[in-house]
Amino acid sequence: MVVKETPVPVVENSEKWEVQLRKGCLELAILAALWDGRLYGLEILRDLETRAELTVAEGTVYPLLNRLRALKLVDSEWVESDSGHPRKYYRLTLAGRQRATEMARIWARFTASMSNLLTSLTNETIPTRK
Repeated sequence: MVVKETPVPVVENSEKWEVQLRKGCLELAILAALWDGRLYGLEILRDLETRAELTVAEGTVYPLLNRLRALKLVDSEWVESDSGHPRKYYRLTLAGRQRATEMARIWARFTASMSNLLTSLTNETIPTRK
């Protein structure tokens, strides 16, 4: 008996894989966004989208910010705003800066290794089936 594999669309798999890759980088991205100073939640979301092309839902980023706060990697404070409602600002703690630096070093090593490994793939044209 021959069992035929049902092909999964490449685009669908690629999109799912990219989503998982981006989720895995989100902690580092948030720490990096806070590197230069305090930001409130919406500013973090905008920064991630502008500088890293990471579109993140509020429902994703706020639980992560709470987890980072519980780990003492970020501090938060409510600040009155000219627009009428207070905003919760986040900033890195010393431990958060150390963690961000450590993660950035790991990321740099990892991406350099992967780039080296993938060089032949990115320079090759994949033949199509007839």
